[in-house]
Amino acid sequence: MSDTRASIKNIFTSLKKLDLPIIVIVIFLLSLFVLAGITKVSISSLLNDSLVRIGMNGVLVLAMLPTIRAGIGPNFGLPVGIIGGLLGMLIVMENQITGPAGFFIAIAISIAFNLGFGLIYAWLLDKVRGQEMMVETYVGYSIVAFMSIMWLVLPFSSPEMVWAIGGKGLRYTLTLQNYFDKVLNNFWRFKVFGEFYFPTGLILFFAFMCFVVYLFFKTKSGLGIDLVGQNELYAISSGVKPKKARRNAVILSTVLAGIGIIVYAQSYGFVQLYQAPLFMTFPAVASILIGGASIRRASITNVVLGTIVFQTLLTVSLPVLSQVTRGDITEVMRLIVSNGMILYALTRAPKEAN
Repeated sequence: MSDTRASIKNIFTSLKKLDLPIIVIVIFLLSLFVLAGITKVSISSLLNDSLVRIGMNGVLVLAMLPTIRAGIGPNFGLPVGIIGGLLGMLIVMENQITGPAGFFIAIAISIAFNLGFGLIYAWLLDKVRGQEMMVETYVGYSIVAFMSIMWLVLPFSSPEMVWAIGGKGLRYTLTLQNYFDKVLNNFWRFKVFGEFYFPTGLILFFAFMCFVVYLFFKTKSGLGIDLVGQNELYAISSGVKPKKARRNAVILSTVLAGIGIIVYAQSYGFVQLYQAPLFMTFPAVASILIGGASIRRASITNVVLGTIVFQTLLTVSLPVLSQVTRGDITEVMRLIVSNGMILYALTRAPKEAN
């Protein structure tokens, strides 16, 4: 009897540590699955779509981790790294490199670009200490606007990529069907039951990237980033250079963003240019915050949990709510959840600092 009481007490203690908005979101998500069963919506199909979205968005959420642990906050300048990933894919498509080779060469090119982009981006953020999140947002908008011009003038000439009329300028949306469309999704893909297919390659790649980042934070550079984020004065006394640690964090975040957009694109089947990178930031920020992270503390667990809850919520809500409501309120709900969690994390920050 005493063991039962102790177990119940431990459960309530664990629940108290969870934030109320997260509990509400999880309850709402569970209610959607119940509603799906009542309205005869295929639950196996919903789970399959949710799993795919978790894998295709996971690395973009992971890109938030380094800057948060360095004390900079969520990387609202995610489009900087996304642009590097887009350039990698476009070069691969221009040179007609297909299959897994095209996918991994795109990642290699993306890393090369983003090492340079990340270095410049880190230098800029170092000049605006204390205002990083605001400046990151402006940087993201600025580079997207600049690249919207560059997409029209860069020397790409593949007929599948440029406008049919005039033969210049990249199209808004490019298909990956003849290149590396779903190369991860279909790798070791198997059917479990009904309409449920497990995208083995996609999930394994996300898990591998999480493991790589986990190992990085066990190295001297990773521990230095953690120290700077927790206590800069203590980090200096321990021989860590804060400027170098923050620079490493920004570069790593930028590189992960580039890899993330390539994973996203191969799963989606299309490359989206011009204003599209702007729409990738807020879902990634909201996901890691829903997972329990703050603007100064985050872990791999927060990344995985937040991606699962947020992406499953968005995936399940569309078909289920369309059965019980007139019109689609999914976009409204997505904006409320995304921006609400970001606002909640920002208002929670002063309390954590004390």
